[in-house]
Amino acid sequence: MPLRTELPEEGELVIGTVTSIRNFGAFVTLDEFEKREAFIHLSEVAAGWVKYIRDHIREGQKIVARVLRVDPAKSQIDLSLKRINDHQRREKVQAWKNEQRAMRLVEQVATALGKPGPETLDLVGPPLIEKYGSLFSAFEIASADPKRFQKDVEKSAWATAFLKVARENIVPPHVTILGTLEVSDPAPDGVDHVRTALAAAEATDPTAVEVQYVGAPRYRIRVQASQYKAAEETMKRATDAALKSIKAAGGEGSFARA
Repeated sequence: MPLRTELPEEGELVIGTVTSIRNFGAFVTLDEFEKREAFIHLSEVAAGWVKYIRDHIREGQKIVARVLRVDPAKSQIDLSLKRINDHQRREKVQAWKNEQRAMRLVEQVATALGKPGPETLDLVGPPLIEKYGSLFSAFEIASADPKRFQKDVEKSAWATAFLKVARENIVPPHVTILGTLEVSDPAPDGVDHVRTALAAAEATDPTAVEVQYVGAPRYRIRVQASQYKAAEETMKRATDAALKSIKAAGGEGSFARA
């Protein structure tokens, strides 16, 4: 992502490269910030007593650290390695990798526009990061919901090229929700009525709705969508269709979210 020129905030997680190790701590270059150096005191390298700092970190190593203190007057930044759990570390690393990938995709947008990469980054980066929080999130939205993206960027001159690169390279994120349908009909042809009701549920969106047999009269309904709200709306349409169908045939039905 574009290098940030400001100082990081206290409590923020940052990616850095260890440049120099001393007995009292380590100096780190912050990869996301332009020409910013930070320091990790020996006491913040690991939990417990650290006898040899090189047992824990080495020069050239990429690390995830938490910003402890920032002194704007001195441009001094103090970090901690030990005040992060594994989950936070993995999330930060994944976000960093995503942004590196997004930067490569911006190069493809630049090629399509016939512009230099840095110029294209300056053009699309600031408004997209302000709107979506990151370049990668912008590519995800462009792939999953192009109409929304075009509306958000007000049909900017670069929007078509950006959308094309997003569709070709990003698989839209999705969420999955589950529920249980109970449908029954004691009539002689009740089995057919149940099948019709389940088919009505799947027909509302065949690509997103799947009905699975659990054990009569219970059926699992699975819905996938790009966003949670959209999944819930699809689930409601599908279950409403099934319940309307079975009740119209004289049967009974109910639905419960998993």
